[in-house]
Amino acid sequence: MTAETAAPASGSILVVGGGISGITTALEAAEVGYEVYLIEKNPYLGGRVAQLNQYFPKLCPPTCGLEINFRRIKDNPRIKVLTLAEVQSIDGKPGDYTANIQISPRYVTEACTCCGACAEACQTEIPNEFNFGMNKIKGAYLPNDMAFPARYVLSSRIIGTEDAKRCKEACKYDAIDLDMAAKTVSLKVGAVVWATGWVPYDAHKIDNLGFGRHKNIITNMMLERMASTTGPTGGKILRPSDQKAPATIAFVQCAGSRDENHLPYCSYICCMASLKHVTYIREQYPDAKIAIFYIDLRAPGYKYERFYKKIKEDANVTFIKGKVAEVSEDAATGNITVVAENAVTGEKIHHTSEMVVLATGMQPTAAVSKLPVELNLTNDGFIVNDFAKGGMFATGCANKPADVVSCNQNATGMALKAIQTLKKR
Repeated sequence: MTAETAAPASGSILVVGGGISGITTALEAAEVGYEVYLIEKNPYLGGRVAQLNQYFPKLCPPTCGLEINFRRIKDNPRIKVLTLAEVQSIDGKPGDYTANIQISPRYVTEACTCCGACAEACQTEIPNEFNFGMNKIKGAYLPNDMAFPARYVLSSRIIGTEDAKRCKEACKYDAIDLDMAAKTVSLKVGAVVWATGWVPYDAHKIDNLGFGRHKNIITNMMLERMASTTGPTGGKILRPSDQKAPATIAFVQCAGSRDENHLPYCSYICCMASLKHVTYIREQYPDAKIAIFYIDLRAPGYKYERFYKKIKEDANVTFIKGKVAEVSEDAATGNITVVAENAVTGEKIHHTSEMVVLATGMQPTAAVSKLPVELNLTNDGFIVNDFAKGGMFATGCANKPADVVSCNQNATGMALKAIQTLKKR
């Protein structure tokens, strides 16, 4: 491992996390004159938004907003982007921090033109994490179709193998460096904004809902990727067991959320995400029957309430107020039966569908990956902002469950808080 020291940058801001919150924070600060280091642990920017098929409020594809922001980043010399980068430590005080950042090797240099020759030459296949393991990609890969930076990556799994040599030989631009090593960069910054985002709650932990045991039970984010034309099924929503177009689908809301054994809080986005998913299904299968099992439905805002009302008017969509207690599978058909008690009528319901979608909750990344600094966290792993102390701030879903619009608004505010820290120096 090599070590590098960046020149001290007076008035610099470090943004940790390259999702929509981190991107917005970086742009807002840089476009009023501040130098920003934007670091991301993945080999690309965009975070969870990049994985969506569409997002509220206009049901736009992620390219709609991300492409513009990527162009703004590319055109702004004040923003330094470091991908495959993670904070190892931060020392100092507000206005004067030293951050040590470890950068993992990509094994592909900036000479890459995205021609894809390395992927064609590579024989090894690895699970596609961007699609939640629903398909496989080559060991030399472009992270996603709108990846920024637009550069291939060689998986560490093929380094030292014949496949790696084949990739290097296939690259006519000499963009593959198999000797690339991890390095540590030391940055001088005055403020730090944590935009570490969220991860879908692990549905395997919810024993009574059968995820992982029954093929035709998927999560909401898996459905999101299925519906995308860049996803594992090319945009077709299909039953995993037999690639059949499902005629009946059940949604299980609050899968892990509002549950003291899992996530005790409301994850805010799940209700609207499932209503959005109904529109995906309806576009492909106009006659499909859809059942939504819920505890309470949350439509935060006038536009969202109108959207909910429109879905309720669909005769093929049934809303059932009741928490799902258990699920079972018919071995012959692969169909799934969910059992719930109707909270309105008191009736015990056995509802069978060809596919079930679990609306899994939003868990802050800090709850599953320990932060390298001491910050105030809630019991659930959300970062609590200490505005009196200043210096370090959390934005977006690192701070609380939020949708894309709320994340953008909050990120703008945290960019201002970071700037105020610098102004006090």
